[in-house]
Amino acid sequence: MSGVVGLPVWARVGPQRLAHITRVVALVDQWAQGLAVAELERDRWLRAAWLHDALRDADPSELAHWAPGEAGSVELWHGPAAATRAEAEGETDQGLLAAVRFHSVGSVDWDRVGQVLYCADYLEPGRPFERVERAALAARLPAEPTQVFFEVVQRRMLDAVRAGRPIHDSTVTLWNSLARAGGSRS
Repeated sequence: MSGVVGLPVWARVGPQRLAHITRVVALVDQWAQGLAVAELERDRWLRAAWLHDALRDADPSELAHWAPGEAGSVELWHGPAAATRAEAEGETDQGLLAAVRFHSVGSVDWDRVGQVLYCADYLEPGRPFERVERAALAARLPAEPTQVFFEVVQRRMLDAVRAGRPIHDSTVTLWNSLARAGGSRS
């Protein structure tokens, strides 16, 4: 799937989801330029951004097909389902697949593509909450990627706690890993 630009033909997204994905892609591309990443790495980041919500609007039965045995809320199945589907279609980049698979919950096993996607999904400018604060974080990412990643993980954890939502085990593991490493100092 190298060189893929845009949504795959198997994507299940409505107009609002497409607008979100497009904003995530634009932010990822902006950061890739700001960080002066190599073209091959930029390609990975963009492929992950296009794929991350490719099945977000799919029927639960389709999600269950591509993410069999996935635990937790059906709203979290789209990442694992999209990663499995992308792999079935020929994507072999395991770091990119992990980024897509865990973009909603986080993973300690990510390389930079996972961290960037996690941040972009949260910081994209179309989300209606804390716009000024999130825009400031997005602007800082090219200069402080580790610090911004830490702050985004922290914010997402706090958002879940404040909303009374359960926190996915992967998210807790990621947070504990960052906290043990000294947080943003790692």
